[in-house]
Amino acid sequence: MAKDLYEILDVDKTASDDEIKKAFRKQARELHPDVNKAPDAEERFKELNEAYDVLSDPGKRTQYDRFGTIPGATGGGYGGSYVDLEDLFGGGFGMGDLFSSFFGGGASRGTVRKEGRDMGVGLRLTLEEVAMGAKKEIVYDRLSPCPDCGGGGLGENGREISCPECGGQGRVVTVQRTFLGDMQTATTCKECRGTGKTIENPCQECDGQGRVPDRQRVTVEVPVGIKDSQQLRLNGFGEAGMQGAASGDLIVTCRIVLHEFFERDGDNLHARANVSIMQATLGAQISVDGIFEDEKVSVRIPEGCQNEQVVVVRGHGMPRFKSSSRGDMYVHVNVIIPTKLTKSQRELLEQLASDMGESVSEARTPLQKLRDVFN
Repeated sequence: MAKDLYEILDVDKTASDDEIKKAFRKQARELHPDVNKAPDAEERFKELNEAYDVLSDPGKRTQYDRFGTIPGATGGGYGGSYVDLEDLFGGGFGMGDLFSSFFGGGASRGTVRKEGRDMGVGLRLTLEEVAMGAKKEIVYDRLSPCPDCGGGGLGENGREISCPECGGQGRVVTVQRTFLGDMQTATTCKECRGTGKTIENPCQECDGQGRVPDRQRVTVEVPVGIKDSQQLRLNGFGEAGMQGAASGDLIVTCRIVLHEFFERDGDNLHARANVSIMQATLGAQISVDGIFEDEKVSVRIPEGCQNEQVVVVRGHGMPRFKSSSRGDMYVHVNVIIPTKLTKSQRELLEQLASDMGESVSEARTPLQKLRDVFN
């Protein structure tokens, strides 16, 4: 039987988004492999993450409620199942990693870092979106300010006090007796992680950190004419700081996918256009698609145009970044030589070749002669 995602999260089908988030965080604290050493803890955590991945997304939740199936492949990974998002750090970064950071309090070696770190994501864009500008919603996992305590880490009647373990020093000195005499060792206090402060009556939702693992949605406004690999900085949307400290920023790196017709070169566009041998010889006015929807660009093919000749159309390239002007379009001409001719067409070309004093083959194969009979 299909898994009941609401049962996995232990919530009703009418649960609000906030109730789903809280239920997920509560179970994740119990099931995360960092704290739960049961043999099936990792598998149950993945199952929980899968349920949250669906029920925390309005579109996926609606589809699940309607059809009873899990939409798409879900993995709960940072940049895994979310459109337009890729992990810039490599190796994936999802809820499991966020909870590992949460249990560790953000501490590594030495004093804990209270300010939130910057985060980086890559946003995939089409060339048309770059030309028009776009608003793109991205979804990512981060340590967000705790909604229950407002990020301060204090519970009801909570207050910050001097750490009783280290006396507010942030370091604990131990003395070890050796045959060389007493040796003192100073280490970072495990209770306050070097801050010298602890919280009396901490917030139960965030364990006094002031931040919780959460799934963030943010709309990115992509400006017109942005370049590939250019970055946008969203202040305060990175990792939340501990106990009210400043949050980091979200750095969005724009990745522009290859276009099937255009090749971008700075603010200029390169495109190919097929013309017949007659158009190339006599000159012609042709029309090609522009970068905007329904845009048609008129291209003047000069008389005697050669294969691979480039015709420049001014002002029909990419819109320039923070400017009302546009680059140019470079049209690479591809002269098409006909592979099949009717008898009358061949006679006309032979007459033209004769008038121009050019020597051409007059040999006709039996198959060609037979074809000419029916043409």
